[in-house]
Amino acid sequence: MIKDGSLQLIGKARELASKISTDVTAIMLGHNLGDVVKEPIYYGADRVIYVDHPALAKYVPHIYSNVIVQLANKYKPEIILFAATKRGGRELAPYVANTLRTGITADCTELDVDPKTRDLDQVRPTYGGNILAHIRTPNRRPQLASVRPNVFPTPPRDTSRKGEIIAEAIESLPNINGQGLIEVKSVVKGEELPPVEKADVVVVAGRGVGSADGVKLLTELAKLLGGTIGGTKKVVDAGWLAADRQVGQTGKTIRPTLYIGVGVSGAIQHVFGMKESKIIVAINSDPNAPIFQYADYGIVGDYRDIVKELIELLKNYKK
Repeated sequence: MIKDGSLQLIGKARELASKISTDVTAIMLGHNLGDVVKEPIYYGADRVIYVDHPALAKYVPHIYSNVIVQLANKYKPEIILFAATKRGGRELAPYVANTLRTGITADCTELDVDPKTRDLDQVRPTYGGNILAHIRTPNRRPQLASVRPNVFPTPPRDTSRKGEIIAEAIESLPNINGQGLIEVKSVVKGEELPPVEKADVVVVAGRGVGSADGVKLLTELAKLLGGTIGGTKKVVDAGWLAADRQVGQTGKTIRPTLYIGVGVSGAIQHVFGMKESKIIVAINSDPNAPIFQYADYGIVGDYRDIVKELIELLKNYKK
């Protein structure tokens, strides 16, 4: 299955390619890929280059990066984009950039390209999200960037699109069991709530919840709604939630069907990461909190009373 973040990048790549009169190529690695290799074409790619090999059945960063580097050296792309996920943007992309001896800009929130120089304008928040940095790589190719999932919309799927599909055979791969390297025996996932960028319902805790116990209460609400829990930067900095649950300019960008902000003040850095939510509900004891300017529905009061009442209503509804 192709991650939404990668499909979203195809749409943005299509826009960038049109400005410099080039095409969009998707790279797919794995084993027994089957018809899934056609999917990038349906979402806007002109070409798919895929490598189907038993050694690629499980993700191992040094092997995947080795294959991507071989393909980059052969096809000479000007730009390579990665989804800014734990594996793709934070692990795999740096491997590739280091081997190709080029730069990489991580966690971009916007991309553009200069038609004259063909330099990629890579935009990302910095200094705690207070400013946006524009970064270019004028003297190195390819130019690498990772982009946060859900920053760009997913293009519509069009099965009538046609494109070129190329099967590449990679002759040399690093020894998976080589000295000092890691062999992946199995992958076991524990029971946990979905990541914030994947859930249709996200309950977000702000500093106003006051403690980790407040986050625990909101997590119960999120579970009853079939959603997940997120938090603002202040909540993550306080240690009440893990960093991968931070929503905002320096965290994840989300587009859920329902966003419920509890004790969230509504700082612009946080709003940046959730403003595309379809329905926004705000619960805050301060009637003048900025979050109410963005809310479709607002509730003023003690969040504990309100959330406990919602939990009881949901439990009774499910009986």
